[in-house]
Amino acid sequence: MQTRLKLEKDDIVKLFKDACKSTQTVGLEYERLPILTSNFKAADYDDEICDFLRAFARSENWDYITDDYNIIGLKQEHDTITLEPGCQVELSIKPENTIFELKNKIDKLDNLMKPVLEKFGITLLNYGVSPLSTNKNINIIPKRRYHIMAKYLWGILSDVMMRETAGVQCCIDFESEEDAIRKFKIANKLSPFMTAMFANSPIRGGVETGYKSFRALSWLNTDNDRCGFVGQIDDFTFEEYVDYLLETPMIFVNRDNAPIALNGKINFREFMENEDAEIEDFELHANLYFPEVRLRNFLEIRNHDCVGRGLQYSVPAIYKGILYNKTAMREVEELLKNFDYLDFSELRYNVPKSALNTKIGKYFVKDFAKEILYIAEKSLLEMNTGEEKFLEPIKEYALSGICPADVIIRNWNGIWNKDIKKLIEYLI
Repeated sequence: MQTRLKLEKDDIVKLFKDACKSTQTVGLEYERLPILTSNFKAADYDDEICDFLRAFARSENWDYITDDYNIIGLKQEHDTITLEPGCQVELSIKPENTIFELKNKIDKLDNLMKPVLEKFGITLLNYGVSPLSTNKNINIIPKRRYHIMAKYLWGILSDVMMRETAGVQCCIDFESEEDAIRKFKIANKLSPFMTAMFANSPIRGGVETGYKSFRALSWLNTDNDRCGFVGQIDDFTFEEYVDYLLETPMIFVNRDNAPIALNGKINFREFMENEDAEIEDFELHANLYFPEVRLRNFLEIRNHDCVGRGLQYSVPAIYKGILYNKTAMREVEELLKNFDYLDFSELRYNVPKSALNTKIGKYFVKDFAKEILYIAEKSLLEMNTGEEKFLEPIKEYALSGICPADVIIRNWNGIWNKDIKKLIEYLI
């Protein structure tokens, strides 16, 4: 019988080194909130969402993704339709060379899903937090890991994050360790500015919250061991990233196709030293680490409210323009060079409330947003792919110094007269 070698840190570091590639693709993970068109409450797994998944799988020949025999998503080749803990519907699209290809895929999927969703009285909202139902009225789907996470995550708004929020995530390739770390640092420094630009969750539970991104606020209050910035967002290596993950408490581990709760009683370094750890255990653990920017076999940038009206494609357009152009990266580094870790950390805590009107040093975020968009647009024009058109929706807001939440708040306190129906009609 062959003895399996003990898992070492070098084996884990190799995962990231092997992920280096010469491609420059863009991926998108796009979450939306399913609500009932009849009363605007959150759609429920048992009452509507499971039936929707079954019906869509039958009509379009998608395969089930199951957990303990419960349907928790669908897959077809490299694309998936999955459910977040509170039934948020996520489209994960295989990375493509252009944003046009991503949009075409999402448009096609939306057109296929729409009649099936309508059959069950469901609408998918492009919004960052549940507008009417709160976490107390939203059940967690029957996915075992989510129930373990719900019991473990200790932040005062972790239930809000899990059950109520939806976001847009962007995935970017890296060609070397040096390239990955440079992009990682830039993306982290950009993250509070991007959160501000795309803030889109001011109304929650039918009332104005006082925050422009309540989704971002919920992440600030979920679990400081595994959320936020990784390290000091400066001098950094794959090995140091791995070190942070090794010191992070473990939530659960999979054995015999079932999750076993560990509830933070051991970190991965201790688990690796004392248990029969496998590389798959680390990959699971790394996916339960939720920083603003996450290293996987690509760079995953996670800090944006769900948005619609074409803004969902502005997110990858900005990152493609900046992170796939060395001149653009240098210009962003120069733009932000006078700020340190504490400045970015403080900004991250202030942005959910004030968005583009937040100050960093002597300046407003909205002033930097315009420069960031200028750099991204110039780069995309040089690429000559036509993808600069995807910046137009966010330019309409940011060049006027506002974010999507500002428009909602103005209308909510004005012509909508705090009518939730008017908000839903606007979002649809």
